[in-house]
Amino acid sequence: MGGWPGGRIDRVTATNVRCLAIALAVHLSICPPAPPLAAQDVVPRLAGALLGDTPMVEDLRVLTDQIGGRPAGSAANRRAIDWALERFKAAGVPATKEVFRMPGLWLERSATAVVRGGVEFAPRIAAMPYSTGTRAGFEAALVDGRFGRAEDYRALGSAARGALVLIEMPELRDLDGLFREYSESVGIEHRAFEAGAAGVIYQGSRPGDNLYRHNASLAYDNRHPVLAMERDGAARALRLLRSGMKLTIAPVVSVESGPAYDSWNVIGEIRGTSQPDEVVIVGAHLDSWDLGTGALDNGANVAMLIDVARQMKRLGLRPARTVRFALWNGEELGLFGSFGYTQSHKAELPRHVVAASFDIGTGRITGFFTNGRAELIPVLDRGLMPVAGLGPFSHLNIPVVGTDNFDFMLQGVPNLIANQESANYGPNYHARSDEFDKVDLHQLRLNAAIAAAVTWEFANAPSARIPHQTPAQVDSLIAATDLEQQMRSYGNIWDAWVKGERGRPAR
Repeated sequence: MGGWPGGRIDRVTATNVRCLAIALAVHLSICPPAPPLAAQDVVPRLAGALLGDTPMVEDLRVLTDQIGGRPAGSAANRRAIDWALERFKAAGVPATKEVFRMPGLWLERSATAVVRGGVEFAPRIAAMPYSTGTRAGFEAALVDGRFGRAEDYRALGSAARGALVLIEMPELRDLDGLFREYSESVGIEHRAFEAGAAGVIYQGSRPGDNLYRHNASLAYDNRHPVLAMERDGAARALRLLRSGMKLTIAPVVSVESGPAYDSWNVIGEIRGTSQPDEVVIVGAHLDSWDLGTGALDNGANVAMLIDVARQMKRLGLRPARTVRFALWNGEELGLFGSFGYTQSHKAELPRHVVAASFDIGTGRITGFFTNGRAELIPVLDRGLMPVAGLGPFSHLNIPVVGTDNFDFMLQGVPNLIANQESANYGPNYHARSDEFDKVDLHQLRLNAAIAAAVTWEFANAPSARIPHQTPAQVDSLIAATDLEQQMRSYGNIWDAWVKGERGRPAR
């Protein structure tokens, strides 16, 4: 996607942005701290500051190019935590590291494979998170699982037992395809292991032989190799198998796994004036996978929220309610950082006004998922009025699992996810190609203005305080929507909820 070369706004681009802002009735300013603003002037001034030449782009470049991919538990992840803490403090925003517990460590150290059987070639592979490693000398039959449907496993019959099943995947083009991958992998893997397969290998769904990761469906309970093979190499293997050739594959997969350990979220805070005990929390996740450098998922939104906090502080803006800027950790492995926050802050959750998540790359924000809380829509619409020219905006009142709003939803806290245009997010998701140059820097600044407008409305409007859902109402939301299916497709979240380990018991 397009961006400003070198992460800088040149004079021509700055002029274009200034003209755009005027057309939107947004007043650009990159001036030093000014006297307190009248209420009606706050959002235009804040939006204008975010459209100016701020440190946001350089923050993102350092996070991605210098720190790199940031899997939970890795050395790079720990560097990112310290970096984020320093960036808040450099902006004059008080910030802390908040500890939470990760259930276990998973990191890929290396993964290679050789296919044999009348031919020999070495396609590139990647281990899916929670995949097991392989023992020395391991080699197994490679069999054609077609699309992994029930009828495909029936056609394989006993040939699946002890084999590595190769699954044909359609090419991923957009977010719909990504959600379909997550949903279908649960059944694909369940049927494979029920048939006695030694493991599953997915044909890479990304164009250009782009390798990627997303979680094996059994999460920490997985006991099998679950791998992705570069698209063209897998297509070659499938053609050979379908021509009648017998193949074997020898994957050599080294993973580092371990017991539960401590990790940290980074929480910046601008304390409220008249209602400081009421909290608006806006978040993006700091961790990423490590084939690329996690620019779209989710470094761009981390840099964006740091900049929103920075500009609020620089302009001397003092919201009525406390605003917390949460850089979550452990998101990729199961939303553990935000879950940990809901546990350690349980006593004050009833005073949380809203929890918002920004986690779909740098496509244009088109509105918000309101996750079964239609009462949020009028507040959003009022908050977006000062930046209406960046719309149009429309909202989807459906619940979504897969990012850091989730445990707030289970706790009954009103919650939001920014809905965004697919742009280039899907093909680069968790992939080797998720690098700084894929970020639309222009749109990221516009998204920052939108995020700031919504944050300010929830932090100040009396009408923004809406009732929390009771446990029984959360149960009803799950029963009335596809939340159960989504939760089942996302690791062991469903089982944790059923056991009472996540959320609150109905009463």
